[in-house]
Amino acid sequence: MCKAQVKDSVLFAKESMVIGANGPSAKSDKTDTYKPEIFTSGFIDIINNGQVNASARFIRLYIGEPGRFAIPLSLYGGVSNNNFQNQNTGGQLLKSNDHLVNQYINPLSGLINISIDGTVYFKKTQKITKTGLLYHFGERVLTGIRVGQITNTQTGKPVNFVNSFSTAGLYFQTGAWERNNAKNVGIFWLVARYHFTYSNSKQIKEFLPDVKTNGVYTGYSIGFGVEINNLVNLKAIYYKYIKAPEIGYGLPIYQFSFNYALNKN
Repeated sequence: MCKAQVKDSVLFAKESMVIGANGPSAKSDKTDTYKPEIFTSGFIDIINNGQVNASARFIRLYIGEPGRFAIPLSLYGGVSNNNFQNQNTGGQLLKSNDHLVNQYINPLSGLINISIDGTVYFKKTQKITKTGLLYHFGERVLTGIRVGQITNTQTGKPVNFVNSFSTAGLYFQTGAWERNNAKNVGIFWLVARYHFTYSNSKQIKEFLPDVKTNGVYTGYSIGFGVEINNLVNLKAIYYKYIKAPEIGYGLPIYQFSFNYALNKN
C-alpha cells in the first residue's frame, strides 16, 4: 500500500517550502490553527480469500532538517485478522493461520507497524507526470494461532511475533480528474515492487511446531490506483510469492483498497 506514503511525501515537500534558511515564515507562525495529524488517514483492504483488513496511521513524523533531508517515519495500528476462531482439529486450526500469507507480503499489515517509506523521483520537476523509485521498510507485530492437540489448553490461542519487512520498486504517476471538473486534478499511479520479509523461525514454530522454515519469504506485486481529492481514493494490487510461507496458501493474492484521509482543518 504504497500510494498513501507517496502522497504524503509530496505534501511534505510543499509544506517544507514554508520554512526557509531564515526561519519559519508568517504562515508557519499560525500555530493556533494547527491540528496534529493523529489518526488522519488509513485504509480498508478487501482480499480475494474473503479477508477484510483495516488499519489507521497513528502519526507520521519527519526526522531530519525541515526543508532539506528528512526521513518519513510512520506508526500504523490495525486489525488484520478476521478468522480467530477455535477449530476442532489440527488441520482446521492450521487454516486459521492463512491470514499470515496476506500479512507477510502486505507492507502495511500488522497489529503495530513502524516503518519508513517514500519515493525518490528520477527528475525534479513540477509536472504531475513523473517516475521514480519507491521504498518501504520497517518492523511490525503479527499474530499467529497456536496449532496443537485439542487437549492442549494452549491450542487455538494467539501468539504475537516480530516481523521485519522491506519492499522497493518502480513508480509512475500522471494526472487524473473528473470529466466535468478539470480544476480538481489528482493522480493515477502504477507500481511494481519486490517484497522481502523475515521472522525468527523459532518464533514461528512456537505456534506452528511442525512447519519447516527459515523465516524468509519473498514475492512481487504490481498495482495501480487513483487519488482525486474529495472524490475517490482507490487502489488494486496483485501479489505473488516467489518463496511462499509453508502454510499451504501460495496462490496469487488480489487486494482492493479504499484509502481515506481526514482534513486537519
